[in-house]
Order: sequence, then structure tokens, then C-alpha cells
Amino acid sequence: MEDVYAWSKVDGAETFIRITLTGHDAGGRQWECELQQKMWQALDEIKPTVVVVNGWSAPDALSALWWCARAGIPAVVMSESTVWDERRVAWKEWIKGRLVRLCSAALAGGSPHVAYLVRLGQPRDRIFQGYDIVDNGYFAAGADASRQNAETRRQLGLPEKYFLASSRFIAKKNLFRLLDAYARYRGLAGAVVTPHAPGEIWDLVLLGDGQLRDALNSHVSALNLRDHVLLPGFKQYDELPRFFGLAGAFVHASTTEQWGLVVNEAMASGLPVLVSNRCGCAQDLVQEGVNGFTFDPGNVEQLAGLLLKVSAAGFPLRDFGLQSRRIIADWGPERFAQGLRGAVGAAQAHPRPPAGLLDRMLLRLAHVSLISDVLKT
Repeated sequence: MEDVYAWSKVDGAETFIRITLTGHDAGGRQWECELQQKMWQALDEIKPTVVVVNGWSAPDALSALWWCARAGIPAVVMSESTVWDERRVAWKEWIKGRLVRLCSAALAGGSPHVAYLVRLGQPRDRIFQGYDIVDNGYFAAGADASRQNAETRRQLGLPEKYFLASSRFIAKKNLFRLLDAYARYRGLAGAVVTPHAPGEIWDLVLLGDGQLRDALNSHVSALNLRDHVLLPGFKQYDELPRFFGLAGAFVHASTTEQWGLVVNEAMASGLPVLVSNRCGCAQDLVQEGVNGFTFDPGNVEQLAGLLLKVSAAGFPLRDFGLQSRRIIADWGPERFAQGLRGAVGAAQAHPRPPAGLLDRMLLRLAHVSLISDVLKT
């Protein structure tokens, strides 16, 4: 995970036992064999009655699922995949379906993720929601504290009014098109006498880092937005609430996104949200005209129009923010706990029969990377 996100390690874990199987994801057949051996050894020692597996493609998930198939222990699969987040191919879906049906129950992100699991063959009454949540209280408290401290904005060098986006700087986050839409928004706002008075055109703050940082910097310059777009870099978990709290609205423009936990964070912080309709969270978290709006991530004009709408004088930002908090209140740690408890209970009540020869062959082939790559899409 550290190779993808630069999060600092969280110490503690006083209420549960943490077992680290390997120090890092080295990749390759030798590492996968080592991971499998240590996974099976740990599970043999723990002797679980149910194993919760994160997906169906990563080596750790496949190792755990294979152990369950051998030991006759029910598995719960956690998933945030949707039918439309990647191009679906029939033979790949057949393989995934065989693996999903080895699991006795599932914990899904939201409505579209439940639908995909049903399509793959998991019974609907054994699928529970709540996989994708954040600590709502943490973001709410941090955002409110930043609003109450007049010095925070100056200390962080943030503009008085701004849209916030936060993501890795990679292609699917669609940041170039977001910048195009923002440039178009400034043109539209500047041409309108009312409701945008001089000085009321919002800036844009892009949090994050990644392989496209230099290219994005160049694009900002090419659009002549250097004075209006800030790129403060990647921010750790304890820093994020301050940026959310001082923003006017949040924008997430991904062309594909299994969920989009950053939207949860923005909503818990009390922000109106503009979310791509290709994000898995949009269907459950965004109520059109209530706490935000969805948009086609390929439509620059549509997004520019929404930026103009939300930043207009008299737009009910506070009301939208309060509605965001109302909606996200149902998507907190309690929902995860309830969903996982329900899935574990369903798995215990419906243990799968021992895996047949075909399924054992698929698990072996998947684990040695002969087909695991195709399961990631």
C-alpha cells in the first residue's frame, strides 16, 4: 500500500492483534509463494471460524480464499467493484464468478457494488453494505475547528474562497479535464456581471501528488492559471480536515472510481460535492440539488456550469453542507460494523461445500499469476 499512497504508518492497534506477513510487496513468484506459506501458517494458528477476504485478485486475497477452500472454512468477500468501472469480458467474468461463489457472503460498498456481486453469482440476501466508510466524526471535528480558527487559512496559505480536489495525480483522476473546466468556469464567471461580483471568482486547490505532477503544473501554466490554482502537495491524514473545512465545495472528477472515499471525507466535513457519475459512491451519496450534483467527467462545459452555479452569490452552501452531513451519517464505522456482522452471520449460516476440482485449479492458476492480472479488471 505504501507504494501507492504515501500515508504514514499508524501505530497502536491496542484492541486487536496485528500480524504482518511480509514487509512489502516484492512481487514475483518467489514472493507470492512466501506470502502464501505465511498466510496459511497464520490462519492454521488462528483457527478462524470465518475469513474476510479483500476482493478476488490480489495474492493475499487469493491465498486466504485458497486456504478457506482447503480447510472448509466459510469466507466473506469484500468488494467495491461495479459492472461499469472497467470493460467487462465474458470469460474473465466467468472466472470471477467461480471465485465469488466460493464465498459464503459479501460486504459491498453500496448499491452498484451489490448489483455486480449479484451478477457474479452471490445471493442477494447474503450481501451487506458498508465496506467504504471513513471516521465521519474525525473529519467533522477537524473541519469545524479550522473554520473557527481565523489563523488557519493564513498559516496554510489558502485563498478566501476555493474549490477543493484531492487525489493521486494519475490519469483516471481526470485532473487535466478538471483544470480545463475550471479555466472555462473563470471565463464564464468573469463575463457575468451578476451574481459574480469582482473578486468572488473562486480559486482551485488540488491536493495530492503523483507521476503527472509536472505535466499538471505545465497545464496550469498553459491555461494561465498560475495565480488561481494551488498545488500544496500530498497531505497526511491529520492535515486533511483543515483543507476540507476552509473550502467552499469539493470536486471529484474521476473517469472511473470504484468508490471514492475522499467524497465521504468531504461530506463529513460539511461540504457540497460535485462528483463524477463514474464514481461508485455517486449513486448512494449524492442527492441531486440537495447536497451536490453529479456530472459526466468527459463534459467540460457541464462541470464548468456546475462550478459557476455553486460559487454564485446566494447559493445555499451551508444548507448543502448540512445535507451532506445528514446523508453521510448513515455511512460511518457503525455501518461497516453492522454490515460485516451481518455478512459473517450469513457466512456461518450458509457454509459453502468443499471446492471442486475446477475451482481448486482456478485458485492455483490465479495464485501463480497465470490469470491473476485479468482479475484486476
